[in-house]
Amino acid sequence: MRVFATPRELVGAVGTEIGASDWLVIRQDRIDRFAEATGDHQWIHVDAERAKEGPFGATIAHGYLTLSLLPVLLSEVYRVEGVRMGINYGLNKVRFVNPVRVGSAVRAVMTVTAADEVPGNGLQVAATVVVEIQGVEKPAAVAEALTRFYS
Repeated sequence: MRVFATPRELVGAVGTEIGASDWLVIRQDRIDRFAEATGDHQWIHVDAERAKEGPFGATIAHGYLTLSLLPVLLSEVYRVEGVRMGINYGLNKVRFVNPVRVGSAVRAVMTVTAADEVPGNGLQVAATVVVEIQGVEKPAAVAEALTRFYS
């Protein structure tokens, strides 16, 4: 866990990999709850028997489930103190590179790529986040995430 005393300290971290989260195992119950929440019940996610015969040999997490884990994973990577508010501002680019098979563990590795002032005494931080799959060379996802911090 890397702690920044103020948002402005992130400016000095541009170009730096600031850390990796712990591994998080993706279990079928999480996939099923995500399917229920989003209405995406495609068999490759929720039908374990059919998925055994499918292209991945097991059920896989939704790409958007993998993406939705960024807040919890990144909360283990860094914290910014001295802010009155932080918001997820969006994503510039997301690629789902490799499916996450049920039972796999994932983690997020974050590199700060930019830190720019925004109106309202804020700082917008861009970061490349790579969601790795334990024991697999190719990552699950790569995203450029934007976060705004206001002092």
